[in-house]
Amino acid sequence: MSNRIAIFFVTLCKTQRMPFTQDSIQIDQVKVHLLHYQDFDSSTYLDHLTDDEKERYFSFAHPERRKQFAATRILRHRIFGFEHIHYDPSGAPYINKEGFISISHSSGVVGIALCKGFKVGLDLETIRSKAAKLSRKFLSDREISMLDSTDPVEMTKAWSVKEVLYKLAGRKGVHFRTDLLIDKVGPNQWEGQIVNPDKILRTKVCTIDHVDTILSVNICGFE
Repeated sequence: MSNRIAIFFVTLCKTQRMPFTQDSIQIDQVKVHLLHYQDFDSSTYLDHLTDDEKERYFSFAHPERRKQFAATRILRHRIFGFEHIHYDPSGAPYINKEGFISISHSSGVVGIALCKGFKVGLDLETIRSKAAKLSRKFLSDREISMLDSTDPVEMTKAWSVKEVLYKLAGRKGVHFRTDLLIDKVGPNQWEGQIVNPDKILRTKVCTIDHVDTILSVNICGFE
């Protein structure tokens, strides 16, 4: 099954344990784990964090940031147990011997994407009009002419696809308008280019509108 076809075959399983709902979405070689949460006291879930993670947890002053951090580790714990989430020099997360992972969060949801075969980038975005208002700041002139820059859903998807490319780029000084280029090739299919000084990297990205959240993830390695 090709990547182009596989993005339409999304399998979904749910388990509910208040205040959390967990989803698992399989898109070809990439599996995305999601944890949706309502209001909860993050301090009561510190047993899901390693000692190093507890120290980092208490470094966050804002309660919502603590919730996001704790929810990500709760999800990690459900998938991998106490395997520590490491970060490489570019800030990309990984777990030893588990393959490539990517972490993202949006309002009331955190996600971890896992892929054995290639580097993966995950982005979660809440649909909002702000993306349409800022479209000229992150889209090239060609992309503006190709896409509906007045549509909040389409602009949120475009922003989210570029966030995936940004994570995959793995370097600082990346400009969204000129270094991260996208083409919409289907309702949920995008082709992306990461323009580096020495070479251009190409990949394919899938977008899914799932529980009021735009989920974007690359479905292949670099071409």
